[in-house]
Amino acid sequence: MSAGTSAGTSGGKPAGTSAGTPAGKPAGDAARDPFFDNAKLLAMVLVVTGHAWQPLKDSQAVWAGYLFVYTFHMPVFILLAGYFSRSFRFTPRQVKRLIGGVLVPYVVFETVYTLYGNAVDDRGNDISLITPWYLTWFLIALFVWRLTAPVWLAVRWYYALGLSLLIALLGTYAEVGAVLNLDRVLQFLPFFVIGLLMRPAHWDLLRSARARAVAVPVLAGAAVTAYWAHGRMTTEWAVRSKSWDQLGVSWPTGLAMSVALLVCSLALSAAFLACVPRRRTWFTVLGAGTLCAYLLHGLIIRTAAWEGWYERPFWHTPVGQLVVTALAVALALTLTSPPVRRLFRPVMEPRLDWAFHSERRHRPAGEEEPRPRPRPRGDGEPQPDGKPQPDRESRPRRDPEPDSARADRSGAAGAASQDGPADGPQAAPGAAPEDGNAPATQDRVDTGARRDRPAAGTPVRERP
Repeated sequence: MSAGTSAGTSGGKPAGTSAGTPAGKPAGDAARDPFFDNAKLLAMVLVVTGHAWQPLKDSQAVWAGYLFVYTFHMPVFILLAGYFSRSFRFTPRQVKRLIGGVLVPYVVFETVYTLYGNAVDDRGNDISLITPWYLTWFLIALFVWRLTAPVWLAVRWYYALGLSLLIALLGTYAEVGAVLNLDRVLQFLPFFVIGLLMRPAHWDLLRSARARAVAVPVLAGAAVTAYWAHGRMTTEWAVRSKSWDQLGVSWPTGLAMSVALLVCSLALSAAFLACVPRRRTWFTVLGAGTLCAYLLHGLIIRTAAWEGWYERPFWHTPVGQLVVTALAVALALTLTSPPVRRLFRPVMEPRLDWAFHSERRHRPAGEEEPRPRPRPRGDGEPQPDGKPQPDRESRPRRDPEPDSARADRSGAAGAASQDGPADGPQAAPGAAPEDGNAPATQDRVDTGARRDRPAAGTPVRERP
């Protein structure tokens, strides 16, 4: 989550330049667009709530809410992950961040979930890093998607989009197995590619007032449709972890359902993002800790399911379901808080300087570091001595030539145009024609005569 969308800045322009960034904030805060942090936090609340609802799907209302949320909450995260992967070019720094922010947490929590499940639920699973379990699939999927980001960015957008859609349909048609959870990696791939192809102008369109006006009826209509779909379809379609054969449908039905689900997911994702606040709110700071909430909340919810806490009849009543929802929201806000993030930072954001070469290349002994080429300084920028460069307006100008001297020289130029060359300044190529707005320092010359300045010390011979 936060690993996939950790940067709070957009690739095209600084995300802090949006209208939602308050003035006077420190540079670190201004570099993050509050819109994206708000979107991540709200989507994470839906993730935790959806997992908390899973044991309560015997209720039609909870089942409809589960289908509604699962249709777009992961696509939103994957869109954001793709958007913030546009600058990935396999540089050493990016590779180090990818391994430290995605691969290391995956290895740690895949091991933790396996051992914890064996201890609490006696599951008897072996530790296998190539078969993700429960919610760790997103980290390995993000790792694979980001490795392929330069490929998608190298081809034209319509080829990238079309190929990703074709791969997603192949992922729903064939049973690819549990290795790296490739079924989800392939079926969610179009959302990552669409995020790669998005530009700041697209986000501005989503955040417009017109988009927000359309988003409310779209979300309301989707919620009603999800309630109507109870008993007519399975929520496994939204989970995207099974093929058409495993869902018991033929390929024409599976193809139609997959395309319709993709369209619905994109529409609901856009509607959700259109409703996200653009300005900094009290929960904006929590958007930076979504990775902690994503990886930690599963331990609590799985414990509740394994220990039979959901078996009490109260939780299956409308009041109990509302209480579960409120507890899930509180859990999400708690696990995204800065203290929790600081506590688990060594695991979520480990420092791997000891395992990687310095970003500064090593040079042979005696070889000097190349000096940077000086760039031209603009007005007001400091010079090498530390003094500011004077503005052009404040630089001294040459005193204008007296009118009497100009008149005498003009007369001489007129004579020279008839009898031959005379001394005087030569007109610069491309000089502006003489008019009333010409600068006072610009000499008026006769364009019909050529003037050559004599060498210093040469006597000037007067003509009769």
